[in-house]
Amino acid sequence: MISHWQVPFMMLGAYLLGSIPFGLVVSRLKGVDIRKHGSGNLGATNVGRVLGRRWGILVLLLDAMKGATSSIGTSVFLNHGNFVSGSLDPTTRDLIWLGTGVCCVIGSIAPVYLRFRGGKGVAATLGVILGIYPYLTLPAVVSITLWAMVLGITRYVSLSSIIAVAILPLAFLVFSWRENWPLNQHYPLLCLTVAMTFVIVFRHRGNIRRLLAGTENKVGNAGNA
Repeated sequence: MISHWQVPFMMLGAYLLGSIPFGLVVSRLKGVDIRKHGSGNLGATNVGRVLGRRWGILVLLLDAMKGATSSIGTSVFLNHGNFVSGSLDPTTRDLIWLGTGVCCVIGSIAPVYLRFRGGKGVAATLGVILGIYPYLTLPAVVSITLWAMVLGITRYVSLSSIIAVAILPLAFLVFSWRENWPLNQHYPLLCLTVAMTFVIVFRHRGNIRRLLAGTENKVGNAGNA
């Protein structure tokens, strides 16, 4: 039978994993408190602006790995842990995936180690969706491609992130239709994409105001992130 008591511990573990502030860790190793420089944000964009592009890329990869580890770890546990193989219906499996993924992103946004003041959760969200194979991995590839295209054209990281995450639900619906993934079974994953879209857009509300005012900084310029 399913060991239901293990699910809350999986979600707690995902939250604690997401709470690891890699932006702060990397900046401290360089002798800098990233919270006191640039926009003060812990994310890869601010780290890249303050410490240099390679360090920003490192933080991006580390933050994305948090999300991917959460999703992949959940999948491995469900397939090879104390859950009976095949005992979970697709919807229940997706709900557990959803729960751990959301907890990881919440940890990135509100880390317990830093009095719940974290980043915007974009990289962690990216890792979570890439790790849910194939249902969100394929839509994520579409989003990443769109993110790169928008960034190349506009040089706005914030605008690229908002557009990329906003396309996720639509991309999931398209792949569900093409690959015959029954929405009546995998609707939790659709809900996940919608919820994460709202969270990421909400976390970028300051950036949206600056974009509308024409004061948002572009890649290569110091300032808000």
